[in-house]
Parts: sequence; C-alpha cells; structure tokens
Amino acid sequence: NNIGMSSLVSAFSPPLQLKLIDPTQYRFEHLATQMKWRLQEGRGEAVYQIGVDDNGMLVGLSEEDLRSSLKTLGRMAEKVGADITILREREVDHDADIPRKIAEVLIRKVPDDQQFLDLRVAVLGNVDSGKSTLLGVLTQGELDNGRGRARLNLFRHLHEIQTGRTSSISFEILGFNSKGEVVNYSESRTAEEICESASKMITFIDLAGHHKYLKTTIFGLTSYCPDFAMLVVSANTGIAGTTREHLGLAMALKVPIFIVVSKVDLCKRDTVERTVRQLERILKQPGCNKVPLVVSTADDAVTAAQQFAQSPSITPIFTVSSVSGESLNLLKVFFNIIPPLSNSKEQEELMQQLTEFQVDEIYTVPDVGTVVGGTLYSGICREGEQLVVGPTDSGQFLKLTVCSIQRNRSACRVLRAGQAATLALDTFDRSLLRKGMVMVSPEMNPTICWLFEAEIVLLFHAKTFHKGFQVTVHVGNIRQTATVKAVHGKEELRTGEKAVVCFKFIKHPEYLKVGAKLLFREGATKGIGQVTKLQPVSQSQQRTDGRSM
Repeated sequence: NNIGMSSLVSAFSPPLQLKLIDPTQYRFEHLATQMKWRLQEGRGEAVYQIGVDDNGMLVGLSEEDLRSSLKTLGRMAEKVGADITILREREVDHDADIPRKIAEVLIRKVPDDQQFLDLRVAVLGNVDSGKSTLLGVLTQGELDNGRGRARLNLFRHLHEIQTGRTSSISFEILGFNSKGEVVNYSESRTAEEICESASKMITFIDLAGHHKYLKTTIFGLTSYCPDFAMLVVSANTGIAGTTREHLGLAMALKVPIFIVVSKVDLCKRDTVERTVRQLERILKQPGCNKVPLVVSTADDAVTAAQQFAQSPSITPIFTVSSVSGESLNLLKVFFNIIPPLSNSKEQEELMQQLTEFQVDEIYTVPDVGTVVGGTLYSGICREGEQLVVGPTDSGQFLKLTVCSIQRNRSACRVLRAGQAATLALDTFDRSLLRKGMVMVSPEMNPTICWLFEAEIVLLFHAKTFHKGFQVTVHVGNIRQTATVKAVHGKEELRTGEKAVVCFKFIKHPEYLKVGAKLLFREGATKGIGQVTKLQPVSQSQQRTDGRSM
C-alpha cells in the first residue's frame, strides 16, 4: 500500500509520500537510504509531505494512518541520525465521513564533525528602523523594554551606545538544533555553546542604516556574500531615508530579500497596513517585479520559506514587535525552515577548485598574532596550510601559513567553500595586509590588474559620466578609487544608459575575476555592472609600470 517517492525531486521540493504504514524491512531500508541521500542533497535538511500522492494530489490520511506514517518517518530519521519536526498538519477538504489530513515534516540531521549548516543574512534598513533591537531580541531571547535595551548587547563602539546607531558591521548568531528549537544566548550560553548544540546557524550581518555609513553597508553586501537580505522597515515611519536605496542595492547584487515591518506596537493597525500596502506597491513596480507575500500565520511562514527558496521573485513580509513579541515566532519558523541556496553538489564543485580566501577584516590578537576574517570563496583550507596573500602595492604575493581556524568563535580544523571564518597567521606582519586582498593556493596564478573593463548601467548621475571621471569601485571585498579611462562607443553617459567602460585603479593593482558583480559611486552618482575583461599585469611588472600604463 505504499506509493514510492519520485527520486527525481529536487532538494527543495518536498518528497511526496502517500503513507508509510508498516513497511517491509526491505522497503524500510530503501526509504531510509533515500532519506539519507535527500539529507545530503539538502546539506542536512529535507522536508517531507505525508498524505500527498506522486502527482501532488492532496489525498490525505485518516488520523490513525497519519500517526502511523509519522511514527515510521521517525524511525527512518533515527536510523540516519536525524530528528523530525512536524511543521504543519492540514485537513484536506473531502466529502468523506472521516476527516483526512496531510502533514509536512522537517527532517534535520545532527551534523557530523560539527559541520553545521550556516546561512548568512544581511540586515538592512533605514537608521532607527529597529534593526539592532530586532537582532538583540532574536539572539538574546528577551524582549526589548521599548527604549532599545536589547540592542545594547550588539554595539561595539562607545559612540554607538551613546547614539544608538550602528556604524561598524557586527555579526550576531541564532542557532536551531536538530529538533528545530531555537538556540540563542537566552540561557546564558556562550557563542561556543550555541555552535556546539546547533545544527543550523543563521549569522546576521548587521549593516549600518545611516546614510553616511553607506560605504560600510555596500562593503557588507558585496564582500560577505550573504545568502539573503532582511530589510527592516519601521511601521510608524514607513519607507523613509535609505530604505529604497538598501532595497535597490540588494536587488542590484541579486541577493534574495524579505522584509520585516518592525515597531507594530507603536501604531494603530491601519498605520501598519498602510506601510505594508506601500511596500507591496514598491515591490510590484516594473523595476522590482517582486511578488509580496504577507505572513500572518505559522502556516504562511512555512509556505513563505519554501516558496522564497524556490523563486527569487517571492518577497515575504513579516509584521513584528520587539517589545510585545508579536509575530516574532513566525520569523523564527521562517529562519528554521529556510534552506540554503546552493545544494551539496554545487558546494562539492566549489570545494574541488583551488583555495581562495577573501580578506575582509584584519586584527591583531594578543598571544595569537595577526588574524584575518573573511569568506572562503572556493576550495578547502586546513590548519597548517601554506598559502600566498596579495596583491601588495607592487603586485606581489607573499607566502604565509594558516596556524588555526575559527568559525563563529569555535575552533575548526577544516574550512570548506562558502564558509566564513577567521584565520590566525602567527607572526605574519599585519602592516603588509589590507582589506581586499586574497589568500590563494601557491599553484594558482592569480590575475592581477590595474586596468579592467566592465559593462555598466548608470543608475543615477547629476550631470554626465565621461572619460576622466573618478568613482569608488566595489567588487567583492575590494573598495578602491578608479578613473574612467574610456567609455566605449560613446562620448558620455546619462542616467539609465548602458555602456562598456574601461576603469583604472589609482592606488594599487587588484585581484579580479571576469563576471564579478561591480558597484560604483561618487557623491550622487551610482552604477552597477559586471567585469567583462581584464588586462593582467605580469608578476615582474612593478608599481612604476602600473603608474605609467
């Protein structure tokens, strides 16, 4: 009486299972093997639907059959070292005398060798929209007092505590264990304890909302490779200040975005609804082409998480309060279920390439020495590994050894492609390093250049954009001033126009790759594009050559 699963379902679309009642031993083993494969595909997670036939028909099961099927699913999960959480049960509208139900179940593996699933979420929004407070409440597990107490745990600098504004980029973590329960600082756990007991980690990259820190915000979006962006909008002020700009940045960089309307406790219901309608209007505009999805029940949150992963145009909207706690549980349900964007196959392919680590932060730590923070873009990095770092001002790459690795403040022996970490470099001279450098395998012959071409779109410019114009260019973790050497096929560019432009870095050569996304700005001028051609410098050409090019 079992209907088999289609083995061709992708890692995101849930396997459809009509019922799992007393399977034979052989059938049970087969199903367990299939579950193991699905968990590998989804990097430790899979969602099952019970009571749905192979064609996706919602047939439904009686209460007794559903319980029996869930029990079998539990046994299968136990066999492969996973836990199950029932996401939702629904009655199917049937004319039968006995009510029939379907169930969706999240299966999550307890990770081997503590390789938890790590998703990075960039947090955007205008100043005073409640970003830091919301993160404080999610990661500390206690509500705010309405005067911003929750966010004090997140601030790093004295002036941030005094003004209540974030100027630097800070990272906060929220964990979920294999049963889907929240693991945060609420039981006075340390970051290490959260990492140890979590199967899935959400790392929030709290970016600055104030306009004067826009370059920090852009750096966070381009260099930390976030999986998703969370745009926080205050219910009482609506779409103000840098909100549109932040939305535009995330879309230009093709980061899937969802929206949280905060501070709903401060205003009447119709004000909240007006803000949501305003957001829906903007999202549906031709430039955005998004499909807003307002989340008001746990059922909506499950749907939103699944659809968001499958279609980049879906934009979930949550309405929450960090003071009353309204709807915060819906946001947690969403974070618990949301799957990674890349499946295990794509990650495997990246891991087989040569090692490339982007340097985003540089610190000196007492008794440890020089430490760099960043993201492993490709390959695998182990303790004791020998890499080269560069390019220096003269275009050189220098040898170094990775002494130890930490992920989310916990020691880690092996770093895999797509993971963020800090690497200790022992006695390496900090003054030789700068943000924007890369650490790569010695066998890679990195292409470094002063000159490069990019296909760009000018988003906004007060006058005209022409040869000789200087802009700040952001590509990944690189941020440097460049001069426009040529605008191909045109004398000058106006707002909304496209062209292939040749740029030249002013200070030092950089490591670039064709196809990399690019953002540039200067005052009110803004543009986006991608790198189309490099003019590489050979290792022997010194800085003087670069100057005279």
